[in-house]
Amino acid sequence: MDGLLRCRPGCRPYTAAMRFPALVLAALLAALTGCATTRPTPPPAEPAAKARPSATVVPERFVSVESPDDELDSPAAWTTEDGHTWVIVTAKSTHRLVVYDGDSGERLREVGSRGSAPGQFNRPNGIAVHGDLAFVVERDNHRVQALSLPDLKSVATFGDTDLRSPYGIWVDETEPGDLDVYVTDNFMDGAKFDVVPPLPQLAQRVKRFRVNVDGDDVHARLAGTFGDTTEAASLHIVESIAGDAASDRLLIADEDTNRPSTLREYGFDGRYTGRSTAPGAFSAQAEGVVLWSCDTDVGYWIGVDQLAPRTVFHVFDRTTLARVGSFEGAATSHTDGIALHAAATPSFPYGVMYAVHDDRAITAFDLRDVATALHLSERCTQ
Repeated sequence: MDGLLRCRPGCRPYTAAMRFPALVLAALLAALTGCATTRPTPPPAEPAAKARPSATVVPERFVSVESPDDELDSPAAWTTEDGHTWVIVTAKSTHRLVVYDGDSGERLREVGSRGSAPGQFNRPNGIAVHGDLAFVVERDNHRVQALSLPDLKSVATFGDTDLRSPYGIWVDETEPGDLDVYVTDNFMDGAKFDVVPPLPQLAQRVKRFRVNVDGDDVHARLAGTFGDTTEAASLHIVESIAGDAASDRLLIADEDTNRPSTLREYGFDGRYTGRSTAPGAFSAQAEGVVLWSCDTDVGYWIGVDQLAPRTVFHVFDRTTLARVGSFEGAATSHTDGIALHAAATPSFPYGVMYAVHDDRAITAFDLRDVATALHLSERCTQ
């Protein structure tokens, strides 16, 4: 057809030469269309933040002067011979203990320095007081150090051949002079130590030491290890631990937020009871935990929900683990450890709970204020 295309009468003949601009236009339209279909897909929307749990505000009775360099972690309370209350707090970054007045929050003294000799510390974390002994867990010395009170001089160390990355501690007196000391061991795998070990290894998440105390002589031996090894009930990331000697029960905080963080209940025999706090009870990491024993059969567990700008403290029934209420302070934030001192003091005749505030201070909550605000048993304020 010599390049001439047929046309209806009256139309302009369409030659092959005229096809080039049309083809260019068609290609351009196709390219534009292709760009539209290959435009990058917008990134998926961030998942909605978990709702902050509701909590009753219970103002703190004091907030101590801040010390940002210390990186405070866990407190323990002790009553001196003259009736004063000390709050002894581990300071991870400065590798020492800091002592506060339990009635005013005044900073009284510091003890220790970095090292592995007796009386020195390397990343101290958990702390527990029994009688006139303070037991301090040192993560990076892989040990527990026992110190006499009030001088806070080292009298013994143990666990350095058994512990890999210890954090939390709880002490139970089985007989006069004989103690069971439970220590959580949060050893991890991976180049950055952020991978939970295989399930069979989680049978060593808690280590129990039998400690004999005879005056200034303290002797300890490893008496057993435990931890559930099923996916549903294993202890993935552990730190805080507390016990109820009246019912032979332990509550252990599992901080892993890749699944619901919770408090799991174990018997003194090392077996998981099958009970834990309800799924979703904690919005952040389940951290410190203490028992508030109001009577032989009445009391509450208090667990830390490590939130900012304010920590939420959940209160659970001592027996059923049902949540009965939650409270927060006016300032206390991002709490690690807590300590409950049920004995009367001049400032706290019904007892006090101490909490670490944002790694840099301690705060105090009057237990009567908490009981009144949450309508708890009257036996907690008698």
